[in-house]
Amino acid sequence: MVKPHVVLVPFPAQGHVIPMMELMQRLVEHGVKVTFVNTNFTHNLVTNAAAKDESVNDLASLVSLPDGVEHEEDRNDLGKLTDAIFQVMPPKLEELINKINGNDGDKVTCIVADHCMGWAFGVAEKMKIRRAAFWPAAAAVLASLFSIPRLLEDGIINSKGTPMKKEMVQLAPTIPAINPAHFSWVCIGDLKTQNDLFDLIVKANEFVKLVDCIICNSAYELEPATFTTLPEILPIGPLLASNRLAKQAGYFWKEDSTCITWLDQHPPLSVIYVAFGSFTLLDSNQFHELALGLELTNRPFLWVVRADMVEEMNKNYLTGYMNRIHDRGRIVGWAPQQQVLNHPSVACFLSHCGWNSVLEGISSGIPFMCWPYFADQFINRRYISEVWNTGLEFDKDESGIISREEIKNKVEQLLKNKECKTRAAELKENVKTAVSRGGHSDINLNSFIDWIQE
Repeated sequence: MVKPHVVLVPFPAQGHVIPMMELMQRLVEHGVKVTFVNTNFTHNLVTNAAAKDESVNDLASLVSLPDGVEHEEDRNDLGKLTDAIFQVMPPKLEELINKINGNDGDKVTCIVADHCMGWAFGVAEKMKIRRAAFWPAAAAVLASLFSIPRLLEDGIINSKGTPMKKEMVQLAPTIPAINPAHFSWVCIGDLKTQNDLFDLIVKANEFVKLVDCIICNSAYELEPATFTTLPEILPIGPLLASNRLAKQAGYFWKEDSTCITWLDQHPPLSVIYVAFGSFTLLDSNQFHELALGLELTNRPFLWVVRADMVEEMNKNYLTGYMNRIHDRGRIVGWAPQQQVLNHPSVACFLSHCGWNSVLEGISSGIPFMCWPYFADQFINRRYISEVWNTGLEFDKDESGIISREEIKNKVEQLLKNKECKTRAAELKENVKTAVSRGGHSDINLNSFIDWIQE
């Protein structure tokens, strides 16, 4: 019997790769053959970080294509990276599909690509293959991207995407208002990077017109207003390995699982978990204030500190700090986050508010301390602190620093806040219902898979 064969194409960033790899697992579980296409650079990160006992199902194939950026070139230059991808990868993907279709196996029947990799939809149209767009973040953020023509017409942003007005923007009557300064393309890097991201989004919005459907890693229960306003976006999330009682794939960093044993040694609801994702950078002053703030809480904490998180990492400072903290604190380079958040000793999540982390925290019923860094994280923070009421946010002082006292005081407020704990528990049950048999997300995912298998 011929199996449907889907090619998945994520944007080359960890927050995009992880949920699409989870989508891959769901498709494979339903008998769909999958070819997962990373860039060569991303493919190497994922495979090097994977545990030795991890394996890919026989129905899934992990392949890679060049992205056009040379080894010595700056991959942090978003404009250069995306220009190269849009030029180099389309013919390479077409060549890959022709090679697959030329063999005796199952021919490619559908391409599912990240919204930001819209060039793949052009390839699919040319090859007369069905196509679907995948959005890995909050639907409200996608709604803001789709609203760009109206934002331009109303003079809210200029042709470069720069906000021209300070008033809150209502994308639709029922969607929570957004501060123009918090549009995802505004909250990233320098002006050049902001302009490059805006150009990419405008280009992606044109390509997405070619798709047959749009699926989103969110849940109706999390964003009912947005999904009611934009019914063409189908929520199929949260896409988390923990929902399958499995281990998450797609990380760019090797996990230190010894922190679970450390968590086992602490009482229930006692540990502050601190993690800022794969991109957040802190200057040395802010890093020291965070360290001292955690110390002032006088509570146990598990802190994920990437080797590149601080521009000038002082290893001697960290050593002295940990000697002073002793066993009350634990620092790791990367943690098995879903496992950590589901551990009974964890009391709260001090987070950058990346969407994957938000979904993981929600699904674990954990209240948040919000510390957004860039892109969509400011909109996610507003969901947490103002819409769902499952967390609090930090305030910066006059110099733009979140002080040690602010960290100590807000963490104490959160841990005493019964409303946040109650709402976090309720939201956990809501998203659990969404992905359970007969829930909104479960029905949508099954409908999507049925469409693939037609």
